[in-house]
Amino acid sequence: MSSGVADRAGGPLGGLSPQWLEFQPQWYLLRYPDAQELMLQHGYEDAQRFYEEIGCHRGHSPNRYFDEIWYRQAYPEVRRGLLEKRWKSGFEHYRSEGYHRFSPHWLFDEVAYRRRYLELTDRHLAERGFCNGYDHYLSHGEVHGFRAGPFVDVTLLQEMAGRHEEWFGPEGLLASWLVLPAYIADAAPLSWYFDAPWYLETYPQVREAIEAGDYGNALHHYLTNPTPEAFNPSPWFDEAYYRRTSPDILPSVGAGGLRNGYEHFVLFGAHEGRSPAEGIDLALYKRHPLVWSDCEGGVYDSPFARLVAEKAGHAVPVGCEDPLPDEDQTRQLFRDDAALHLPALARQKLDFRVRGMAEVSVIMVVHDQIDLTLQALASLRAGYDGAIELIIVDSGSCDETSGLEQLVEGAIILRHRTNIGYLLGCNEALEHVTAPAVLYLNNDIRLYPDALHHALKRLYRQETTGAVAARLVRTNLFLQEAGSIIWRDGATYGYRRQDDPNIPEASFSREVDYGSAAFLLVRTGLLRRLGGYDTRYWPAYFEDTDLCVRLQKIGARIVYEPLAMVEHLEFGSSGQSGSHQLIQRHWKVFAQQHQEFLRQQQPQHIRNALLGRERRRPERQRVLLIEDRIPLRGLGSGYVRSNDIVRALVALDYHVTVFPVMREQIPPFLLCRDFPEEVELVFNQDMSTLLGFLEERAGYYDLLWVGRTHNMARLLPLLNEASRFLPHCGSVLDTEVVAAPRTLLQQQVTGLMADGSPAPELAPEAWEEEQDRLLAEELRCAHYCQQIVAVTEHDAGLIRRAGYPNVMVLGHGMAVEPTSRPYGERRDILFLGAFHSEASPNYDSMTWFVEEVLPLLKALPEDVCLHIAGYVHPAVDMTPLGQHDRVEILGAVDDLGALFDRYRVFVAPTRFAGGLPFKVHEAAARGLPMVVTDLLREEVGWQAGESLLSAPGTDPAGFAAAVEQLYDDETLWQRIRQSALEAVKRDTDLGQFRHRLKQIVDASLN
Repeated sequence: MSSGVADRAGGPLGGLSPQWLEFQPQWYLLRYPDAQELMLQHGYEDAQRFYEEIGCHRGHSPNRYFDEIWYRQAYPEVRRGLLEKRWKSGFEHYRSEGYHRFSPHWLFDEVAYRRRYLELTDRHLAERGFCNGYDHYLSHGEVHGFRAGPFVDVTLLQEMAGRHEEWFGPEGLLASWLVLPAYIADAAPLSWYFDAPWYLETYPQVREAIEAGDYGNALHHYLTNPTPEAFNPSPWFDEAYYRRTSPDILPSVGAGGLRNGYEHFVLFGAHEGRSPAEGIDLALYKRHPLVWSDCEGGVYDSPFARLVAEKAGHAVPVGCEDPLPDEDQTRQLFRDDAALHLPALARQKLDFRVRGMAEVSVIMVVHDQIDLTLQALASLRAGYDGAIELIIVDSGSCDETSGLEQLVEGAIILRHRTNIGYLLGCNEALEHVTAPAVLYLNNDIRLYPDALHHALKRLYRQETTGAVAARLVRTNLFLQEAGSIIWRDGATYGYRRQDDPNIPEASFSREVDYGSAAFLLVRTGLLRRLGGYDTRYWPAYFEDTDLCVRLQKIGARIVYEPLAMVEHLEFGSSGQSGSHQLIQRHWKVFAQQHQEFLRQQQPQHIRNALLGRERRRPERQRVLLIEDRIPLRGLGSGYVRSNDIVRALVALDYHVTVFPVMREQIPPFLLCRDFPEEVELVFNQDMSTLLGFLEERAGYYDLLWVGRTHNMARLLPLLNEASRFLPHCGSVLDTEVVAAPRTLLQQQVTGLMADGSPAPELAPEAWEEEQDRLLAEELRCAHYCQQIVAVTEHDAGLIRRAGYPNVMVLGHGMAVEPTSRPYGERRDILFLGAFHSEASPNYDSMTWFVEEVLPLLKALPEDVCLHIAGYVHPAVDMTPLGQHDRVEILGAVDDLGALFDRYRVFVAPTRFAGGLPFKVHEAAARGLPMVVTDLLREEVGWQAGESLLSAPGTDPAGFAAAVEQLYDDETLWQRIRQSALEAVKRDTDLGQFRHRLKQIVDASLN
């Protein structure tokens, strides 16, 4: 690099040499062809010296990475500085101070890049030798898959480089693109957000401007022209239409805000599913599994980008996927797959030798079909490494099954010359069982990973569980059954047969009528008590149904376990010939034998499947819990408490359905891991489908629990209409927080109203009047509910003050799990909290701490750093926090135990809040001493200097002094830690939490 620019400018880059800093003489003379003539006229031989003394004043850029004219237009403060002669050029401003937060070029947004990658704090960049995000992208990010922005798609750049290798050099893809002639740059898309050929054809004046040298290419024109609202970027976006249909964006467009409606769409609307043009339903499009998968997997930046790629023939058209094979084809594929693996399985024996006591006995009756048998056994062995006692009944096989001992080691093999049938074979095998549980297993199955492990866990979770049924999936990957229903006439139905196996209704555990013996796990003692299968159902069909009914008659429960997933070649072991006649005959036998049981069953109709899908115990009641979104613990902001309520309701033996007001975008498999398996998560619906959901489930729920007052307010008209679907259903409003006092405190702290206007100063009397007005407005919807829940006695008092005496208190429930690392091995300061908006208390608290408290921590070593952890909404700009050299931003963290174990001090510098601060309880329960504001100390009711240290939220020096004291004093640290552990154990006892919750539910139902 030529270092003249940095040396002569004296910029504060500390010896760093980013690519954007260098002067490129060859590029400069090509970009400004009149420069050579001017150099001759003024006697310059050095192009760089000419640029610094003359060219920079004429609006020249020093290199391909910086656009001088655009920079001046984009930042009015730079223009003012140039007029006031504080800077010779925009580039001088950028290299001296602008590089921290300004963008150097119309194709790279410094703030957006740092917001996309939260870890790129100033500290992180400096430690790795980068001066800003642009330097990071050019030197490191591009080759490691980082995205420069929506208008740069590395995949498309690579395709372009493959077609024009001579134009792309070692400096990088984007760097090479920046110097392409227009005829190449405009021939193919740089991203799916801009269509250059269409743009030039639609706006001929743009081509003329490019030819005149006013713009480098079509995208340059679109992103820098002075009338951005006059042009559409592609045939798939209509600026006028978007503004008309999204009026909420208009205050943000223009006047120093967003450049046009498309900028809003690219940043937000394309991801939200807003319609970009007439006739395009992007919200519907984004819900398609293929679209969701491509966007979630990072193939496309947004559903809109995928839509445009699809229109261009680069993505599989939605609705035009290859037709699914029919079930006859998938059945044959299943068999072919088994045959394909047979040689490999035959090379090494499957080991079923039992060393010690058997954990489970597996009974399999086989008749020929050695390939299916070995496939089933291989999946059984691969998915469970415990002690399996394998008992195989060879029922008159004529194929290679006769040599099964050469392929399977340790199995008990019972042979018969004739086919004695499935039922008799199972009963004979039962006599040889030594394990405490028996798994009836067909040979025409494949077990998904850990299926047997999950089934055994479910079997032993409760003593009353007698048998466990699996989630059976047919070879066409549709459900065979998610637990099965026995109708009043004795007929049976596999619940949600022919549906996607991963629908919410199939994804939670429950007590069912019966499960197919293709995979049925049963306690051995109960089986022997009943004598195994009833021989009147020989040779097969209804024997498993009858067994499950007889188990229930002696008090055992049949439980469906969705994590025990099994692929089943239906009728693969017996074939379908003669099956229909046997089924009809044994149906009549079953119906006659169990008349008393059947009288309590639902009549046979598909609409009764909801009521028939689980065994209803009179004492077990159903709760529908509605929240903003599925309450994942990592979201913070009250969602952890909602998650705890769900868990506690399950522990109290309620059936819980969780319904989100907003449709969840997180993959269902990630949602499910945050909840007990018994919870039904309706992750595929939202407020727009709630009425139909309630109608479909009319009379099903005993209690409606609505989380957050704003949800109750917007649901009230819908609930009034749907009341006929909720007969005898109690209702609870869980306020989570009473917002009125927080709103007033926020106005006092920030000096601003919600709309950004100055907040009036209120005298104590006026404060009380305004608080009462806000309370009445906030709780206007509360009349609908039998009970109102507050998180503190203070909030409960406010609710009573608003005229609602039917209020009860439910705080937090928490297990105390102190981390073990000693004081001396810990370092740094931690904040953990969610950032859902820039108006949130957490964002304000961190801004205050970083700007006013952190610079005062002078007694601590300079390398002591604040680490900010927690969920960050994509719309929240964390870059102002990340620009402090003692701040690291971690984002969402899964392992909280490991997180809390690293740090020495926790801080909660909250200046306005309401309710009960979960973060304080959480830090205390993990054994991390903390410094908080007086506001939070008063909310938890702990003594300052005993369980925590505190300072006013208006006293940064006092807060800093408390942090330094706690950080440096081990004796104090140990005392605060122990006292906080005792306090949180007392205040968040899980038993008390469940007891209070039970009282609330009982009061609502009675």
